[in-house]
Amino acid sequence: MKVNFYANLRSIVGQKTVEVEITEDTTALRLVDLVTEQFPALHAELLDAENRFQRHMKMFINGREVVYLDDQFETIIHPDDKINIF
Repeated sequence: MKVNFYANLRSIVGQKTVEVEITEDTTALRLVDLVTEQFPALHAELLDAENRFQRHMKMFINGREVVYLDDQFETIIHPDDKINIF
């Protein structure tokens, strides 16, 4: 699946969009884990000391901010979803 990055995150990953392999049960938080495994420098930018998504960062699934979805970071991600991280 494609994940789009914005602002200073683009310089960390070296491009706007990266490809991430997901399974059918991948949650939004697991997707964040997968991108931080692929780009370790993202870890400090995206996750706090308790591995929770930083409050000042924004993640959108199909144009909706994750914190406003019913399952928030437990929302299941689908391969055709549009993911943006700011």
